[in-house]
Amino acid sequence: MKPTAHAFERNARQALHDATLQQALARARGGFVDKRRAAIEALPEFAALRAAGRAIKDHTLANLDHYLLRFEAQVQAKGGQVHWAETPEEACAAVLDICRQAGAKLVAKGKSMVGEEIAINDALEAAGFEVVETDLGEYIIQIAHEPPSHIIAPAVHKTRQQITELFEGLHHQPGLTRPLQTVPQIVDEARQVLRDKFLAADVGITGANFLIAETGSAVIVTNEGNGDLSATLPRVHIVLASIEKVVPTLEDASVLLRLLARSATGQEITSYTTFFTGPRRADDPDGPEEFHVVLIDNGRSAMLAGPYREMLRCIRCGACLNHCPVYGAVGGHAYGWVYPGPMGAVLTPLMVGLEEGRPLPNASTLCGRCEAVCPMAIPLPKLLREHRRQEFARHLTPPRARWALAAWAFFARRPQLYRRAARLAAGLLGKLARGRGRFRSLPFASAWTAARDLPAPQGETFMDQWRRRNKS
Repeated sequence: MKPTAHAFERNARQALHDATLQQALARARGGFVDKRRAAIEALPEFAALRAAGRAIKDHTLANLDHYLLRFEAQVQAKGGQVHWAETPEEACAAVLDICRQAGAKLVAKGKSMVGEEIAINDALEAAGFEVVETDLGEYIIQIAHEPPSHIIAPAVHKTRQQITELFEGLHHQPGLTRPLQTVPQIVDEARQVLRDKFLAADVGITGANFLIAETGSAVIVTNEGNGDLSATLPRVHIVLASIEKVVPTLEDASVLLRLLARSATGQEITSYTTFFTGPRRADDPDGPEEFHVVLIDNGRSAMLAGPYREMLRCIRCGACLNHCPVYGAVGGHAYGWVYPGPMGAVLTPLMVGLEEGRPLPNASTLCGRCEAVCPMAIPLPKLLREHRRQEFARHLTPPRARWALAAWAFFARRPQLYRRAARLAAGLLGKLARGRGRFRSLPFASAWTAARDLPAPQGETFMDQWRRRNKS
């Protein structure tokens, strides 16, 4: 996926004027939020669970090399193989080699955000393999030739009418030409199409929500069961996972699973939670003949050693997206790369470069809702501010903004002059408002006044009021 994060402003403007997208976002906006709130209110120990989950991730990140090597040893002991990939190109090459050695033609793929990150579908299709997404949302956007717009609900931006039209235009099998009216009908038709793909696939690719060091297991959660079918029916199972997905023990994974389900979809536990450990054993009735795990770094080692380390606690629940007013207004495609919302605004500049992703950290009011709902307590506003600091330090900030910041810094370093200037500006703006108490337009503030009024100062500055009240 070619990044277009640099065009966030243009993308956002288009999204705000897209009536169909706004309809889809309005429909989805309340569902995730309300279900999460109900699930957490029903679990009094959620705060303690959150603290435990954070401690598990912090401990794992502090000893990441140890747990990754232990995971690799356990996978090998169970008959599987681990492939280390520092870059997306190395990860794709490892997957292609496995598919070629398996003599594969058809690949069934479960939802994997790191798969989107390394563009594995493009690599497979360029090498001549047929790839079929098996998660319903991913299947819909695959046939629409679009990237996902949400990390747990990739087709949340699509209306039912749009999905129906896609299916009618693509599915020409006998019995699949009836008009689709309801969600169950849409799901049933997708199931009929994908059933043959599951049975014919030579290789199954899935992501992993967690990797367990003590057993060498990969944990996958889905609400459709497609991950299980993608992993067990084909002859070869490939797990794509980034290095921070490893946790020490099964007990640790159980803590994080309780946090993940409630934060993502408001469920106590996801419908299908499956632990895959190695290939089929001699007495197993089914399962793959080969089990491969591709461990992907793609810049995470650098994150581990820098100021963005806390971002590696992310368990991809999507809670920050669901509660973000910016994401709720413009949707995921406006962010211009794989990861949208607050977590994407932190990750994207790290993975595609701050030059490309520079607008994303600035597209936030830093209201703090994302940090408040994050089950891993990731300080997302702090990390967004760090991006802004880096942007300024590397002279990537536009000249107009730099001049404004320099002017503010000049006054901020001179408190007496700052107070006098603020007092003068407040008085002047109050007179210019001429009793209306607001401005419909103002030089240098057109971005604000284009959509709302700017309140005019009503008298004393904050500092003058503070001094007067403390004296009284």
